[in-house]
Amino acid sequence: MSGGTVILAAGGTGGHIFPALSLGQALIARGIRVALVTDDRGGRYEGENPEVAVRRIRAASPSKGGIAGKAKAIVELGIGALQAAIHMKGLGAAIAVGFGGYPSVPTVRAAAFLGLPVVLHEQNAVLGRANRFLAPHASKIATSFREMTNLSERESAKCHFTGNPVRDNVLALRGEKIVASDGPVNLLVFGGSQGATVFSNVVPAGIAELPENLRSRLRITQQSRAEDIERVKAEYQRLGVAADIRAFFDDLPDRMASADLVIARSGASTIAELTTLGRPSILVPYPSAADDHQTANARAVEAGKAAWVMTEPAEFTAPKLAGALLGLLKAPDRLNRAASAARDLGTPDAADRLADLVIATAPALAAAPSTPQQGRAA
Repeated sequence: MSGGTVILAAGGTGGHIFPALSLGQALIARGIRVALVTDDRGGRYEGENPEVAVRRIRAASPSKGGIAGKAKAIVELGIGALQAAIHMKGLGAAIAVGFGGYPSVPTVRAAAFLGLPVVLHEQNAVLGRANRFLAPHASKIATSFREMTNLSERESAKCHFTGNPVRDNVLALRGEKIVASDGPVNLLVFGGSQGATVFSNVVPAGIAELPENLRSRLRITQQSRAEDIERVKAEYQRLGVAADIRAFFDDLPDRMASADLVIARSGASTIAELTTLGRPSILVPYPSAADDHQTANARAVEAGKAAWVMTEPAEFTAPKLAGALLGLLKAPDRLNRAASAARDLGTPDAADRLADLVIATAPALAAAPSTPQQGRAA
């Protein structure tokens, strides 16, 4: 083992936690100790990787509530920073890696106060609010997209492209899939809590406008809110379309890998998984996302010819969706080219790229002997 611990500072959602844990796995494979410092929400992932020590701190968002709420959040973040400093001293921290989200702020600020090097990882094509606040403390900023916005000239000089790490169960599914000109087409639709309702309204209505000979080729897997499931099922049944409608799919990576086309939001994790798996997509950015980062994510994939963007509400309508699907189903080569482009955009070695950057930034880690790097899926 190395002589220091890498501290992963991440917000409480999977979009922040999973890239952090993927980096942790890559570092552990090199004989480096890893600890995750997060809030109670992130603590739910304790046990996801038993080799990663988990420490919880107090944190709150200063962007919610009135003056009293903001004041309380500042106090919580201050307490969290003190807790984080105590944890890092006890763990023998060599470096802190921040993955965004307000719970990452206390740990990164404490690391800077302790004189530790800091690397920030940004999952989106727009530098997020927490990372913008923390950027002056960072030695380096790892990016998931080759082009980033919301960066000053000084911050741009710190940037290094690594890609966004995905979980091993996604990496294991990376491969090629060809859409036939006359066979069944697997259409996967998911949008999470912020996308399922509008998708439940627009997608079945768009499918209804397709000619029957094209509808009959579709095999639809769609995520819907519980209250929408029966309505969506009934509509597809009326149309004679084979459909599997559920509120949650615990095998979503497998379904993504087998999809011929995906209709989804454009959050960072979704983009990373689509490009790792090499799947073409129609992306519908969540219009209320902070700093409109989902549109920036989607446009980057569209520029790489791996997706088609339909903004909500102007473009994501039943008639326009039907037109897009009609063009793609009649010319499956467009789907196959987009799949190839998506695969080219993917960075399946993102965790190892990020591990290299972290080790190069922390002298204690760079000087320590490590075990040989284990191979990852190509």
